[in-house]
Amino acid sequence: MKVLFSEGSSLTAREFLGVLGPSGHWIEVLDPSPTCICRFSRWTRKVHSCPASNTDPVGYLETVKRVFDTGSFDIYLPTHEQAWLLAEAGPELRGNTAAAVSSPEAFSQVQSKTAFARLLDTIGLPQPKWCVINSAETLNEHKAPFYLKAPYSTAGSGVRFVRTADDAEPAFESLRKHASGQHIMLQSAAAGDYAQVQALFDHGRLAACHTSKQTAVGIGPSAAGRMSVDHPFAREDATKLGKYLNWHGGITLDYIYRGSDRLYIECNPRTVEPANAAASGVDLPGLQLALSLGEHPAEAPPGKTGIQTHSSLAVILGTAAYQGNRKAVLGKILDLLLRRKIFKVSREILTPFRSDFPGLIPWIVTAAYALVYPQSVFKLSQSSIERYQVTHRAIEKLTSNRGSS
Repeated sequence: MKVLFSEGSSLTAREFLGVLGPSGHWIEVLDPSPTCICRFSRWTRKVHSCPASNTDPVGYLETVKRVFDTGSFDIYLPTHEQAWLLAEAGPELRGNTAAAVSSPEAFSQVQSKTAFARLLDTIGLPQPKWCVINSAETLNEHKAPFYLKAPYSTAGSGVRFVRTADDAEPAFESLRKHASGQHIMLQSAAAGDYAQVQALFDHGRLAACHTSKQTAVGIGPSAAGRMSVDHPFAREDATKLGKYLNWHGGITLDYIYRGSDRLYIECNPRTVEPANAAASGVDLPGLQLALSLGEHPAEAPPGKTGIQTHSSLAVILGTAAYQGNRKAVLGKILDLLLRRKIFKVSREILTPFRSDFPGLIPWIVTAAYALVYPQSVFKLSQSSIERYQVTHRAIEKLTSNRGSS
């Protein structure tokens, strides 16, 4: 099939590319940057320039419609928050783009962190204690450690961890600048292992599900390394959520667990980094293409457990961000190159340059940058985030434009 990616700067888009490209699909990408990470792959046929979806949502959607119509594409694949944008787009902007995207009403219950927390309370899924904080003065009523979160943010950019009481006010003030007038959510810290459940729905019916736990830390701190696990409780909880929302397309829940006890801490209303699932035998990208064409695939069986994968770029950036010194970064690069420690049995799934040689370019550039400027990797990460994120202001801009037209 001929597939148009909604962006090419995120790690998720790159993992979709790594799964769908070898399957023979023709893939082109929309992105404001001509040097986005998906550019450096033999599976990317073309990168189309477009306005940033966050700052110019109307211009972005007009470009989607024009490129999709003139390029004879079969499917528009929203690899990141453009799924929310497409859900809110009227038919005049959405055009005939074939995509598996849920309703605006469903997105409104999961896109905001506070809305998602209220939804979990409503349907009875477990989560840490949480509340809304309106001023720094009320922080001393809550015992550290805890997290402060802006309701709308992506890739960990709107999250601050408060380890001690002394950290609370500086974290709050820092986040308030980032949130730009939004309220701040406080979420108690939970003890246990970090994991994700990735689910794909056909109008509320579960089509596929995959669970994995974190083995290496990236920026956010996201899962730069994963191992597939079997968590029936997470499948059941995701199924309950998807049915309640009548969800269509991908959705990903982050949770902390000990045994079968779990607490859900985040929701991404899209499929996040699907390569570990694919390596385990759950082809989320392929099934998402089928849903985009209006097909109704049978529910996929769970994948193999114990499959370990990693993203070298994310591992290097995570090391630089949280250890902040060249010695630690160099040690991690050597671990990756020499396949030491956990990487002895883990498979590279973001830039597998043995099969996709152009992927060596972003690998080298990222490693060199992290070695020279280890304390500046957050800026490097933020520049990519800005190219693919969609904030509530972009949605407001889009809906106000529809209302005035």
